[in-house]
This record gives sequence, structure tokens and C-alpha cells, in this order.
Amino acid sequence: MKWMNWAGVALAAISFLLVLVARAQLGKSFAVTPQARDLVTHGLYRRFRHPMYVFVDLTVCGLAIALNRWVILLLLVVLVPLQVRNAAREAKLLREKFGERYDAYRQATWL
Repeated sequence: MKWMNWAGVALAAISFLLVLVARAQLGKSFAVTPQARDLVTHGLYRRFRHPMYVFVDLTVCGLAIALNRWVILLLLVVLVPLQVRNAAREAKLLREKFGERYDAYRQATWL
């Protein structure tokens, strides 16, 4: 394996681990469809509004690099629009439920 493949393995492994951490930090707030159970603002959610989306995308990139199969990146053509749509729905629901608290959270976070 070349260094680039190992870098891809590292990126995929670390990113996937962070997906699992983000999922655990969501706890009971996790849902497949957008819902507003609670406003999670700790852990990875302290800086990222959507860490699971970010790290799933990075995992896909890492796999493409590790396997040297750039066609894998085509998954992002499907995933990213779905993530953007879900993020917008989540934002609307969270804004309706948490109002100014959610606005302050948005200003303090990335993505």
C-alpha cells in the first residue's frame, strides 16, 4: 500500500469514529427524519451543527482514497443534496421549537 492509501484509511477510520461519537452525543435526540427533540450543544455539536453529515462525507472521501476508487465519490452526489435538505428541515424545526436559543447556537457553530 502506498502512503496515499494509508492516509485514506486513516481519514476513513478517524472520520467514522467521529460519526459514532456524534451519534452517541445525540443520544435520544437522534432520528432518521428531522425532529426537534432537544437542542444538543455539547461535544462535537459545540462547534458543528451537523457533525454526522460532515464526518460521513469525510469517511466516503477516505474510502475513495484508501481504495484508489474515485468513483466512490459519486456517492456524495446523492448524499450531499440529501444532507442539505435534511439540514434545512432540521434548522426549521429547531428554530420553531427553540427560537433565539437556536439562533445563538447557529451563530456559534460551523456547518
